[in-house]
Amino acid sequence: MGSFLLIIIYIAFISLGLPDSLIGSAWPIMHSELAVPLSYAGIITMIIAGCTILSSLSSNYLTNKLGTGLITALSVLTTAMALYGFSISNTFIELCLWAVPYGLGAGAVDAALNNYAALYFSSKHMNWLHCFWGLGASLSPYIMGFYLTNNLNWSGGYRAVFLIQVALVIVLFLSLPLWKTEVSDSTVKKSREDSYLSLKDTLKIKGLKYMLITFICYCALEQTVALWSTTYLVAAKGISPIIGAKFTSLFFLGITAGRFISGLFSDKLGDKKLIQMGSLLTIVGILFMLFANTVEFMTLAGLLIIGLGCAPIYPSIIHATPDNFGKGNSQAVIGVQMASAYIGSTFMPPLFGLFSEILTIRILPIYLLFFALLMLFSFKKVNQIVKEKIIEEELADQVKL
Repeated sequence: MGSFLLIIIYIAFISLGLPDSLIGSAWPIMHSELAVPLSYAGIITMIIAGCTILSSLSSNYLTNKLGTGLITALSVLTTAMALYGFSISNTFIELCLWAVPYGLGAGAVDAALNNYAALYFSSKHMNWLHCFWGLGASLSPYIMGFYLTNNLNWSGGYRAVFLIQVALVIVLFLSLPLWKTEVSDSTVKKSREDSYLSLKDTLKIKGLKYMLITFICYCALEQTVALWSTTYLVAAKGISPIIGAKFTSLFFLGITAGRFISGLFSDKLGDKKLIQMGSLLTIVGILFMLFANTVEFMTLAGLLIIGLGCAPIYPSIIHATPDNFGKGNSQAVIGVQMASAYIGSTFMPPLFGLFSEILTIRILPIYLLFFALLMLFSFKKVNQIVKEKIIEEELADQVKL
């Protein structure tokens, strides 16, 4: 893997994270200006995530036709244009329309880059690449907070991120020759043909259904925090919207720092331990929020700890796929795992929006705790099944001898 291409891919992961935290940071002000209920943020994110699912399912076909480099550049360009559309929107309907290309661009690049990283990078680079996603997600609340603080409104925040994305698009298009020289199309195509499994056969793999539950729970937790933490700080803790938008970045900073640290120790600890440690740390952070009451520091510390706990889970699950389900099955399994991740992102944050209107926004920590505990339980079931499968294979080998 050439160093220049590796740098480009790290930059591409920054572009993945930049748009992800914008809506949650700006929504406490956006919904008032647009005269729509607080829960309508869930409608926008549902449209984005739904389109992300569609584009990720077609990413294998598109990548075979166009290559990972071109798909990445075109996807980031699509997302950039959607961000510009958000910046010029004056109604909620316009936001919903621009949410379509927003999601289509995000899904294709996410699936293509994660697949590429799983094929060619070590666990260390997998964690650090996702660390750079966290860097992009951490920058967005600061950018939005700057524009809100200086009375430049949320439209200016979206426009600023659009300009950053345009710069990244230029870099990606200029780097296209690097992708063609590093990995031949025939090599990529052969690896996919050798590992092809139908969706029906993929779902029959032992332990996979529990891993899909793990993925759904993780993304439900992460995206619910990303979307609703600013609103929670404002409505439940009495923090101003501007300060709340800035403090939301603590969660993404926790993810970013945690993935950098995980990369340093990932080869020594292994994916399994990283996922278990991350899950337990996430629960600790949620408990901080749950028992904070009026103590502002504990709430903010909880967001940071949740981010640190979340950090290694997503990249470690992806990287552990060949070991858990076989190298020949890894491509099909990763595709299904990505789809399940988007299911969690699509439905669970809007569901919390509904619960918050019926009950109260203060139930956020309880909602998060449910998914954290279910995630830990499901992953333990995966480990149990994988361990049993290894024992069965060893016994079968002994019988053959």
